[in-house]
Amino acid sequence: MNPYVLTALLSSLGLGTTLTFASSHWLLAWMGLEINTLAIIPLMAQHHHPRAVEATTKYFLTQAAAAAMILFASTTNAWLTGGWDMNDMSSPIASAMVIAALALKIGLAPMHFWMPEVLQGLDLLTGLILSTWQKLAPLALIVQTAQAIDPLLLTTLGLMSTLVGGWGGLNQTQLRKILAYSSIAHMGWMIIVLQYAPQLTLLALLMYIFMTSSAFLTLKASSSTKIGTLATIWSKSPILTTATALVLLSLGGLPPLTGFMPKWLILQELAKQGLPLLATVMALAALLSLYFYLRLCYAMTLTISPHTNTFITPWRVQTTQFSFPLALSTVVALGLLPMAPAIVMLV
Repeated sequence: MNPYVLTALLSSLGLGTTLTFASSHWLLAWMGLEINTLAIIPLMAQHHHPRAVEATTKYFLTQAAAAAMILFASTTNAWLTGGWDMNDMSSPIASAMVIAALALKIGLAPMHFWMPEVLQGLDLLTGLILSTWQKLAPLALIVQTAQAIDPLLLTTLGLMSTLVGGWGGLNQTQLRKILAYSSIAHMGWMIIVLQYAPQLTLLALLMYIFMTSSAFLTLKASSSTKIGTLATIWSKSPILTTATALVLLSLGGLPPLTGFMPKWLILQELAKQGLPLLATVMALAALLSLYFYLRLCYAMTLTISPHTNTFITPWRVQTTQFSFPLALSTVVALGLLPMAPAIVMLV
């Protein structure tokens, strides 16, 4: 892609998200979401592959439906309340429509069906943008309007997303689909605690962005898109394979890695709120996700010496990729747990 066009599209992505962050008016927020969607569509379709075009079409249709629903809900709310202010969501119908539309935007269950299919059709870097940056603006709107939304609805969305994200990934062999289900499960963790401790939602989002960035960048560096490819990368790059395995375990929430921190704090908060049953179900749902991450790690360890390798060993070639973002995100994704007390004091 032409660098000038790429710069314009990435700038528009940043502008759309910033516009939504800064707005308290529904029309301005909707405009930011639209700029965001229109900026990523050329990035998704840039390879002109039939799968990429199909994924782009699916993404455009779902985002357009969600944007239309947000516009309809905000117009209904303005009609009933006389204003476009986000903090004045006194109509329960408008609130329910807004959360349904925003759940469709970020892929919360049961509006998640587009997410694995779209991510599967994209290359890893565009998939990384879709899984991290594109979640920010809708999540900001959910955080701003959370007080007006029925707590039972938020809890149901969060719990369903965590369970669907765990169950859906069990049976997959494509790494991008596994990361899509992982994204759905993590969004569920963020939504479930939103009504009790919004700062924990932001902490979980930050940790999720670092861990997912690290996962996508390590897979990009090893050119892996299927579980079968993972089994051959140990001989090609042992250090990168070790980092990939640790990042996947961090996404699964194993201590002493960074991914354990948000899950631990969220379960603690749910227990404090007198919801031990909900906390137990969430912890059990996390085990489902952990299982498919362990499956990936097992596939990677199959070819470590002294095991025999039945595949053709790939050549070791010098990488030309810029490695600083990979190194930074991997360090954060693996080593922040000892700083948990300081982070808790900050949030």
